[in-house]
Amino acid sequence: MLATVLTLVAVAAPPAAAGTVTPVTRVTTGTTGTTVTVPAPGGGTAAPAPGAGTAVAVAASASASASAHGAGSAPEKCTPRRGTTSISESWAQRRLSLSEVWELTKGAGVTVAVVDSGVEARHPQLRRIRSVDLTATGVRDCLGHGTAVAGIIGAAEMKGVPFTGVAPQARLISVKQTSDGTGDVGRLAAAIVRATELGADVINVSVQASDQADLRNAVAYALARDVVVVAAAGNVQKEDGTPAPAYPAAYEGVISVGAAGPDGARADSSNAVTPVTVLAPGRGVTSTWAGRSYREDLEGTSFAAPYVAGVAALVRARHPQLDNVRIRRRIELTADGGTGTGTGAGMVNPLLAVSAILPSEQVALAPREAAPLPADAVRPAPTGDPVAVSRALWLALGALAAGVLVTAAGIAVPMGRRRGWRPGTPENQT
Repeated sequence: MLATVLTLVAVAAPPAAAGTVTPVTRVTTGTTGTTVTVPAPGGGTAAPAPGAGTAVAVAASASASASAHGAGSAPEKCTPRRGTTSISESWAQRRLSLSEVWELTKGAGVTVAVVDSGVEARHPQLRRIRSVDLTATGVRDCLGHGTAVAGIIGAAEMKGVPFTGVAPQARLISVKQTSDGTGDVGRLAAAIVRATELGADVINVSVQASDQADLRNAVAYALARDVVVVAAAGNVQKEDGTPAPAYPAAYEGVISVGAAGPDGARADSSNAVTPVTVLAPGRGVTSTWAGRSYREDLEGTSFAAPYVAGVAALVRARHPQLDNVRIRRRIELTADGGTGTGTGAGMVNPLLAVSAILPSEQVALAPREAAPLPADAVRPAPTGDPVAVSRALWLALGALAAGVLVTAAGIAVPMGRRRGWRPGTPENQT
């Protein structure tokens, strides 16, 4: 398999994040999350670049560059495991009360990227998907893994089909980073960057890998662009020995998802060493499958992560004002509560994640100063007319004088009548 060389250019980032590309150790994908050893990518040192930003990844491999536009031919063998065309309602769909959530939102207007093995775009519930190939093998999904992940996130509603994705009206983008279950961290990092540049609001990574500067910087770039990054916490198998944290799930700021069964308890295969944010259905999961079919027996954190990615799409559609940090916090605070290592905040609760009122999201602000009233808001008092005022004054004085005269007359007339209207003298006053 041709290894892709990925050079990360870090701007205003810690020096350690922009070092030489180190050898790849492990990348995990596949229907059961089997860990495989992959070849190391070529080395290369980070180079400075103009402009501002957190981290920008550039694929230096010619094959990756060409295949990014869907170039390349289909692989010689494309034989995914056969699925079924007869399914019943998923326990996970009932457990998460999705029908109640859909009364509030179905994820319209949100774009979710599936960084995986490609997606079967011919599936009747996945026809709205946009596909990008970074493997030079074509966009077709020859594993079924990416098709199942995409279906859990956003399979469209279809009459007579009891299965629907968590966010059935969300837009989907498939960024194919593996064709056979193997891969390298360089291509995985390039896929995350490509998804970010394509405008993804949420990125689902159902892959587990080792910690590499390439991957770390790609995730930092996505987070800096306000993308919600959701990743599988990884699966533990007997041949693994002592489990180690899975990346990118273990990176700060990523929503790390563990797997749970119908009882809500963490599945034994779910990696408890990786810091877990929440749990989601990961045993006996139903979803779409390659060959226009379905599977009802999917297992692992690979299929738990897309449930949470779908919830993130619902929250982002319902609360577009929230950034990726607050969306992650909302999903964590509204989970059902976890007990024991590797359970995080417990089973994700889509209805509460979408509808809960969290006082901590209400920012206290100082009272806003009242804006000054416009000049014409209050009508000024009318200006007095001097002539009218003078007339009114004289009328008032005349009225007063008339009143005095009337009063005086009221006193003098009776007295005059008593005297017979004679002048008042001392003689006639007795």
